[in-house]
Amino acid sequence: MTQRQRDKPKILSPDYLVGLTDGEGCFYINIRYEVKNRTKRPSVEHHFYIKLRGDSLPLIEKVKLAFGCGAIYLQKEKRENHSECYRYEINSRKDVQETLIPFFDKHQLQSPKIKDYLLFRKAAMMIRDKEYLTKKGMKKFEEIKKKMNLGVRRVWKIRLLGGNAKKR
Repeated sequence: MTQRQRDKPKILSPDYLVGLTDGEGCFYINIRYEVKNRTKRPSVEHHFYIKLRGDSLPLIEKVKLAFGCGAIYLQKEKRENHSECYRYEINSRKDVQETLIPFFDKHQLQSPKIKDYLLFRKAAMMIRDKEYLTKKGMKKFEEIKKKMNLGVRRVWKIRLLGGNAKKR
């Protein structure tokens, strides 16, 4: 085996996947309302993704291979100071339940992102059990959504105020 082959393993370890998720991953839930026969019905979704620069396609492909499910998307960027990137995503209910949750239950995240994972997991269980179909369940789902990805929202709000750094 050459040095080059050792430097780039073909299979990613669980520790590497956890570290990559801690740094570049996101657990996200969404609520959409569909209008049918003048009735507003909720539809809920869960998404896990890892987003990397456009030159990281080989790595994203290894992530997909390691999880054995999901899809890769090219995300074109229209902002001047941003480049294209690839987004690996798992959003199928079956794959979230049978692959993603067991993986992160066994291989724990190390960053504060674990809080989002635990909320995501709770929401995924509500989706599995169709709990969101009741008014009480939907209210609980909405509360979970409000608690997720708070750091992202804080950054977004700071940028709206005219800068990307907050003075202390």
